Amino acid sequence: MRTERKPTRLDRVFARLDREPERPAHIDVPRMSRHRVVLFGATLAFYLAIVWAVLDTSWLVRLDWQVMFFRPYEQWSELHAFVDYYVVLGQRGPTAVMVAAWLGWRSWRQHTLRPLLALGVSLLLLNITVGAAKYGMGRLGPHYATEIGSNEMFLGGDIFPSGHTANAVVTWGILAYLASTPRARRWLSALSAVTSLGVGMATVYLGTHWLSDVLLGWAAGLLILLALPWFEPLIARSETRILELRDRWRDRRRATGLRPAGAPVVLTPLSGRDDAPAREPVGAGRAGGRPPAYLAPGPHTTRAERTPVTPAGSRRPGPERHHPRGTSPAGRP
Repeated sequence: MRTERKPTRLDRVFARLDREPERPAHIDVPRMSRHRVVLFGATLAFYLAIVWAVLDTSWLVRLDWQVMFFRPYEQWSELHAFVDYYVVLGQRGPTAVMVAAWLGWRSWRQHTLRPLLALGVSLLLLNITVGAAKYGMGRLGPHYATEIGSNEMFLGGDIFPSGHTANAVVTWGILAYLASTPRARRWLSALSAVTSLGVGMATVYLGTHWLSDVLLGWAAGLLILLALPWFEPLIARSETRILELRDRWRDRRRATGLRPAGAPVVLTPLSGRDDAPAREPVGAGRAGGRPPAYLAPGPHTTRAERTPVTPAGSRRPGPERHHPRGTSPAGRP
């Protein structure tokens, strides 16, 4: 008696994935709603307020110095090994590779390029805005501070805002932005917020960033996520253009009739007529035709039709060709 195998959890996961062979129709593209515009404006005001507070050497700069002198990496030294690994979640290279791998698999499953294009646009905006702010304000980090109590601005540094924090907000927040259901979006938003918060505090713990750097990094990353709906038309046009180029390339390959190496060549009649003679393949026989150019003019017979001829005389050289050992033959005339 045969019994059916009970499906495992992995079988159920793959069965659920197989039910999604094409782009789902229920995925809604976020729009720039009034609520999002208000959040964008409030975040931008918070961003400018932090910059002004640091430039003015206000209480925020004094708080930066107090945290720096507290030296969290010495107060809680047992956490140092864990924080060294956790802060990697904010590095641009490893996080971009992990998220791009997941979004690439999702693009392949759903037959859409939007996840990868949205990630590319967000990372491009991150490099432009955060990089320009870093090198424009030129703030030095805690380990390179020159004067106690100063804001360390415009001294050639690249620490303000925190790139680790902004990258964590954008890279993990894009997963929530591209979520297909509201419930998944809420859970992923909370998870990305906790992850980016932990990355920012890890940089403060290690002493590589001021506290104000982390606050500005959070605001910079959130501004990019809130502004992404403005770039959705560009993402849609880019996806359409790329798919059109792919289809055109496929049609061109089919039209040119590419064949595998070693396939026989089929020659069609000349001038498109059915009664036209076919072109003779290269290397075919030339019976009754013009002899090749390397043969002398005149009648030629095949090797089988020729009469064998026995040479007369001996094949051994004559006595005049033999010379005593040690002597040299006479010179030719």
